[in-house]
Order: sequence, then C-alpha cells, then structure tokens
Amino acid sequence: MLLSAVSCGKKVSEADVAHTTETTAAVTETVTETVSAETSPATSASTTVTTVVTTAPQPPENLVLSGKESVGVYEEITISDFITDKNVELAEPEKLLDVAEIGEHEIAVKYRSGGGEFEKKLSYKVVDTTKPVLLNAGWSPVHIRGKAFDLNNYVGFADNFDKNPVLTYTGTVDPNVNGDYPLKATVTDSSGNSVSWDVTITVADYIPSAPDTNTRVPFSDFMAKNSGENRCFGIDVSTWQGNVDFNAVKEAGAEFVFIRIGYYYDHVVMDDYFKANLKNAKDAGLKVGLYFYTTDNTEEGAREHARWITEQLGGTSLELPIAFDWEEFGNFQQYGMSIHDLNQIYLAFADEIEKQGYKSMLYSSKNFLNNFWSESTKAANPVWLAHFVDETDYTGDYWIWQGSCFGRIPGIAGDVDMNVMYNKEA
Repeated sequence: MLLSAVSCGKKVSEADVAHTTETTAAVTETVTETVSAETSPATSASTTVTTVVTTAPQPPENLVLSGKESVGVYEEITISDFITDKNVELAEPEKLLDVAEIGEHEIAVKYRSGGGEFEKKLSYKVVDTTKPVLLNAGWSPVHIRGKAFDLNNYVGFADNFDKNPVLTYTGTVDPNVNGDYPLKATVTDSSGNSVSWDVTITVADYIPSAPDTNTRVPFSDFMAKNSGENRCFGIDVSTWQGNVDFNAVKEAGAEFVFIRIGYYYDHVVMDDYFKANLKNAKDAGLKVGLYFYTTDNTEEGAREHARWITEQLGGTSLELPIAFDWEEFGNFQQYGMSIHDLNQIYLAFADEIEKQGYKSMLYSSKNFLNNFWSESTKAANPVWLAHFVDETDYTGDYWIWQGSCFGRIPGIAGDVDMNVMYNKEA
C-alpha cells in the first residue's frame, strides 16, 4: 500500500515511511517500531517501519508415510490405497500409480503439513502373480492321422501381462497311429505363474460329425417366456440369414435388429447383405444397431476399422450402438497379445466409434465376460451378453441378452439369434 505523510509543509516520501520485506509465506512474523525523523531544529516527524519476516515451511520431523512393497501389474490402485501408514494429509489421494510394466518403480507422493506442501519418494515393485487363463481346454480334440501334431492347434490360453506364455506338455502323441493319447498340459508366463490341465488327444482317420439335436424356438415363445416390464425383443442378422423380410420380422413382434456390417481376418470384408439389410430394416421401422466381427490385435488396427465402419455408414443415423465382436479365443495365443492388450484394443475401437458420433457396445459370452474383460472395460459402455440358456445366471451388468441362436421367426428361412433388450428406453 502506498503511504505518504506531510509534516509542517514537508512531504515525507514513501521510502522514508515504511520498509517491507516478504518471501513466500507460510509462517509470518511482523515486527513494528516507531522512529523519529528530525527535519529541523523546530520540527520532527514520526514514521513507522514495519518488517515482515517469513519463515519457509519445513517438513515434519516425525513424518510417517509408507506404502506397499509391491502391487499387481495393471492393478488400478490409487495413492490412497497404496499408502499403508501416514500421519499427514495426502495432496493427491486419487492419483493412480504407474503399473504398466513389471519391475522396480518410484513415485513422488505429495502431502500437506504445517501449512506447506511437500513430497516424499517411495519405491514399490510391480509384480505379476496372476496365473494364465485357460480359454479352451481342448474338448476331446481329434487329430487326423498322418499330420504333424501341435497341441497349440487344439487349445487356447492367455495371460494378463505376458503376450507369449509358453505351452508345454508331458506324455507322447504318435500322429501316425490311431488311438487315444493322454497328456498333461501346462502354460507358464514370464513371471513363472502357471496353469495345468489334462487333455486327451485322439488320433483318427476322420473327425466324426455330431448330429444336430438342438431344439428350435419360435420367436413368439421366446417373447412369452422372457416378457416383462420395460423390455423389448429383437434379432441379429448377417449373410447367414440370406434375404430377410423385415416387415414380417416386425409383425412377429421384433422391435430392433443388429446387422453385421462386416468382418476382419487378414483384411476387411463388408457383409454381402449389409446394405440391403440396413435399408430394409429402417424402412420397416425397426431400431437398428450394427456389429463388427474382428480379430484385431492392435489398437491402431481397431481404430482404422472403426473409421471404416463409419465411412460405410456415410452419416446414416443409428438408433442402437455399434458392437465390437471378438470371438477367436479358441487359439488366442496365435494373436500375440495379452488379456490387457485386447481390453485396450476394444476401448480404442469404442473411442474411435464415439469420435465419429456413434455409440459403441461390447458383445461377449458369459464365460469371457467373467474371465477376460476387466470391470473397467465392461463399465465403459453397454454390454451385449451372449448366453444360450433358458435363464441366464450372469451377475454382471448388461443391456441386451442374446438368449438363443436357434430361433425361428417369420421373414427368415432358418435359424436366427434372438435377443432381449432391458430398459428399452435407455
């Protein structure tokens, strides 16, 4: 503040009156004294000199701040959850630890004490203690006599972190002699975690075909069995359904349809019936969503294919989301990625779809929703559950349940998937 004083006709300047010293304040002590300034034998002026002394805050001498020695790779853990003991206030309690790579790590933990903010570096180790996941145990595989044998062709497995877990087995298989060969298979990841199981390989001259004994379910029966408040019913179609009479489908009680736009193995292919299905379903007044069957194993590839999808739509509006459909779990290890990788690939796909103005959805079966897709991934977007039973016992959240792949509905010559949408106004 600017001060001035006038005494007996003389102006006393700002510098004559006050002197102030300041630094970054945390603890401040103010000392004030009054002095006299003689201007002549007959006059004098009193001035006040104020000195502000600031003491920088100091970290507490008895600081208690310690954390866990180790955390799991990809574990979503905040600093608050990481800290095991403290006597100060954390400045960033919700900040996440870096757990993307196994090994030694260090984090600067910020805290508040005595009016100041400080930090202390803490070390921790990121470890992988999770066993690989068995996705396909073999299910009584038959190997054609005379062909080279590789167990990888008959089983599927994945690891949360390791892109290339190792498959070994004990026992022998003679691929040139018919018979049953019991094996003990083991998958081991880079941290030494392993899972083992028994599998019997049958060597034979041909693979016997199993008769189709599945009961076909009329769409009307499916609706009656699963009727309830605020729900509706629909189907999903692709080239396998051939020409679809969507007017007949709607008259049968369906309110929505998911249409396959295409698929990706080594290159993208548009479904032969996509354009006709999209036009005819919309003309019939059905709510429409899409699904894309993919084997993407990179985030870049997933984003590229999401853009391809929206380019084919050319601005056409959709009432329902675009679903990500990844199902090649039978030999997952051939794709050279971890469980974490595929979760990130789906999230990249969903992000790109939403950037283009559409909504996204995750399609998966009960088994993989329970054992493969993370809770945060499932919570990011609606889930379309595939579980072919009379009544699903899946306990997670889902919006649509695909309850049968052996449905029959007017307008389609053959089998069709049947779905229940819950909270149809969502």
